Amino acid sequence: MDGVSKRPRVAGYAIVSREGMIANADGSFPDAIKIDADQKFFHDSLRKASAVANGKHSNEGGPESAARPRLILTSKIDSLAPAPRNPKALLWNPKGASLEEAWARLGAKGAVLAIVGGTEVFGLFLEWGYDDFFLSRAEANVPDGRPVFPGGLAPEEALKRSGMTLKETRVLDQASGSVVEHWTRA
Repeated sequence: MDGVSKRPRVAGYAIVSREGMIANADGSFPDAIKIDADQKFFHDSLRKASAVANGKHSNEGGPESAARPRLILTSKIDSLAPAPRNPKALLWNPKGASLEEAWARLGAKGAVLAIVGGTEVFGLFLEWGYDDFFLSRAEANVPDGRPVFPGGLAPEEALKRSGMTLKETRVLDQASGSVVEHWTRA
């Protein structure tokens, strides 16, 4: 098998509120969990990734976003198609094409796919198996929001049930009490 078409290393990135929410009920990103130190960690990590995967409503934002190779998960197509407004992006329906097929067609250089959301996308890759998951936690409330993973489980419980273990926890910002947990495949 050539080096381009094999499965990439899959790393998830999410910041959650005390309740384990990644977004408000309407899907918007809550200002309460936008922590500068986490944003720096997140964007620094994405610079090291070969490509990014997200749903149609999620995106990492920032000035480098459009320049990154990306898989946009959607059910609106049969398998794979060029993204109409981004030459670096590929629309991908996982029911019609495998991750390996999408990865090969995207042609990303390197071997790390960063998953940046939303809930259904995080859940799909949880089923398939993350190699690493970086779960940032903000000391903020987002009641009645959207969870990281479908099904209502706390994020750490979902990660444990999928066979992952907590490797380390590190403080991102002392003043806000935010930390990042690095979960890895056992």
